[in-house]
Amino acid sequence: MASGIVAGSAMSTITLKSHRKAARVTSSGLKLTRRGRFLLLGLPLMLLAVAALVLVGIVTSSAQAATGTTGAGATQVTVQAGESIWSIAAANSSNRDPRDVVAEIVQLNDLKTSVLQPGQQIFVPTH
Repeated sequence: MASGIVAGSAMSTITLKSHRKAARVTSSGLKLTRRGRFLLLGLPLMLLAVAALVLVGIVTSSAQAATGTTGAGATQVTVQAGESIWSIAAANSSNRDPRDVVAEIVQLNDLKTSVLQPGQQIFVPTH
């Protein structure tokens, strides 16, 4: 704190100086703190990386599901004229509920519809 008397005047002038640093202003008008730089640059980059990982996961998961559907517990059957998923499931499930076998046939063959074509080859669970 400094005080001084102006010459030729009966009043005194007091000048106060703040001990705080003045905010730095750059040509853009704003200086970012470390946290601000992280939020402005780091957070969007992390979100972009997460989105890329999710996209890679989606693309590769469908390929794995398609290749891993047939196992040792299934046999390949050729569909005859007039056969349905239900009739094939009932014929190939001696002691199981045909509804469960139908669900497994749909899953094993990734069927989008219940309509089968004569000559179509499908996998039927054997257990």
